[in-house]
Amino acid sequence: MNQEQKKRPGPKKRKRGPAVAAVLCFVAAIAIVGTYTFKDYKQAQKEQLQAKMEQEKKEAGTDKIVNEPEKSSEEKGEGNTPLDNVPNTEEPDNNDENAGAGESTSDNENDSDGTTAEETQTTGSRAISGFDGKSELLWPVDGSILMNYSMDKTVYFKTLDQYKYNPAVIFSAEVGDQVIAATTGVVKSIDKTAQTGTTVTVDIGNGYELIYGQLKEVPVKTGQSVTAKTTLGYVSEPTKYYSAEGSNVYFEMRKNGQPVNPIEFLVE
Repeated sequence: MNQEQKKRPGPKKRKRGPAVAAVLCFVAAIAIVGTYTFKDYKQAQKEQLQAKMEQEKKEAGTDKIVNEPEKSSEEKGEGNTPLDNVPNTEEPDNNDENAGAGESTSDNENDSDGTTAEETQTTGSRAISGFDGKSELLWPVDGSILMNYSMDKTVYFKTLDQYKYNPAVIFSAEVGDQVIAATTGVVKSIDKTAQTGTTVTVDIGNGYELIYGQLKEVPVKTGQSVTAKTTLGYVSEPTKYYSAEGSNVYFEMRKNGQPVNPIEFLVE
């Protein structure tokens, strides 16, 4: 009895190998499927992202074209040519024929004797004690009175063919005749004007000035003191204002800038 019990075999153990293998195969299949599924998902996501970016680029480009303001004609440079900044070089038409007999007009030409045109030299405010309004004046040239001083009524100017006031005495003279200082003074200025040609102004003191016009070959200088009979120049050809009157000497006297009659002071 005891021997039978000892020899009795125990229960048989089940073989688990095939089941485990099947489970492993199933797990492996799921892993493989999951791997490919995840890869497909990522690829799809990537493609969608790229498509979205391309779409945004296209939309951005379209917006730029649509929203970009059109350049104005000024920005494009069309029709924006500025007016030429050309100064008006046309000089005013100065009617020389209407100028007063005592007015100075600039002349840029040189005198035939070499005197510089349009150049005025002044002495400044140099005090001169001399002419007192009672002294006598010498005749500036050896000639006769062609046109008298006249500021109370007009006189006829043959060249201009009109009546005008005359603030000076016009002496007839020959070209080349000597012109002298009528009294002592200081040369205030030497000018050249269109009307009276080369003109010398002498300050004779106390607000009085003597103006000698229609000269050439002037030997004196601005600031130079002169005495009676000092040579101031010589008679030149007449300017166009006195072409019909002929060669002459323009002789004007002023008191504080206003014309006075020099005949009242000339020696007889």
